[in-house]
Amino acid sequence: MFDKLEDILRHYEEISAELLEPSAASDQKRYLKLMKEQADLAPVVEAYQKYKKASENLEDAKSMLAEEKDEEMRGMLKEEISAAEEEKERLSGELRILLLPKDPNDDKNIFIEVRAGAGGEEAALFAADIYRMYTHYAEKNHWKVETMDFNESGIGGFSKIVGMISGKGAYSKLKYESGVHRVQRIPKTESGGRIHTSTCTVAIMPEAEDVDVKIDMNDVKFDVFRASGNGGQCVNTTDSAVRLTHIPTGIVISCQDEKSQLKNKDKALKVLRARLYDLELQKKQQSEAAARRSQIGTGDRSEKIRTYNFPQGRVTDHRINLSLYRIDSIMDGDLSELIDSLIAGDQAAKLSQES
Repeated sequence: MFDKLEDILRHYEEISAELLEPSAASDQKRYLKLMKEQADLAPVVEAYQKYKKASENLEDAKSMLAEEKDEEMRGMLKEEISAAEEEKERLSGELRILLLPKDPNDDKNIFIEVRAGAGGEEAALFAADIYRMYTHYAEKNHWKVETMDFNESGIGGFSKIVGMISGKGAYSKLKYESGVHRVQRIPKTESGGRIHTSTCTVAIMPEAEDVDVKIDMNDVKFDVFRASGNGGQCVNTTDSAVRLTHIPTGIVISCQDEKSQLKNKDKALKVLRARLYDLELQKKQQSEAAARRSQIGTGDRSEKIRTYNFPQGRVTDHRINLSLYRIDSIMDGDLSELIDSLIAGDQAAKLSQES
């Protein structure tokens, strides 16, 4: 590990030196590439420099202890040695995590699709609640949310809703949310006060660029229709909504968020590109089934990942056996503890594979 860290440190210093050269900004493409690489390496270099400093402090304290005769000073040096050893151990663990292979999609924006599952109208209401939970979480992170497409149910729910969340690190945080979410509560439509169980399915897809996925436009069929629902004066008056069908896969995308047909077409293509990219990611994960089973966040989309039990005020993530008894704040977008625990669990699984 330390040979690798020394190589990273040398490379970081080379990049920093090149960026300081007067001619560095003349090639903007390379300049931006070097700036990003420097930013990516900075947390590793900072942690490694702290580790080296802690090692120096430890060796200095040990040398002084060997020569010191005064008992009071020896006691202070022993405390200093213990603190330096703890700091070295902590930084060693941090460095092992920082050296784990980075998911190339982590910095990407995402598309989120929530579909009602079993449970009829209650499932559609739950899908609306889950989508709202993620939009609130995005707002807390100062990310931008755009609703791309939706199919409303009769009493305020959604049989399907698709949105885009734009912001640095959106995929790195929300990639663990794909799967089946289950709710246990008394539905608004229940007159007898019985608890029902319903489900919805969440899919998190990284935004794909042209270089990630090439779409042959001859394989795409476009239809236009009049938008419905809340949308202002253009609703039901112009053919601004777009339906896109990708013939080879049968994927159908609708978009009616914009008043402009051209903008809706562009958004629909972005969603299609993300879906096709997501299909490739899933194929890759299936081909690495043994590794996938020991990791979190790359499981089957049909896997039940979380239960929201309203009578008990409890949210349970089944992958890491974590239960939190503050369902109201979680439904209001306070997902940090859940997501941080999932990230830690995923890192621990990957570290155990490497050891």
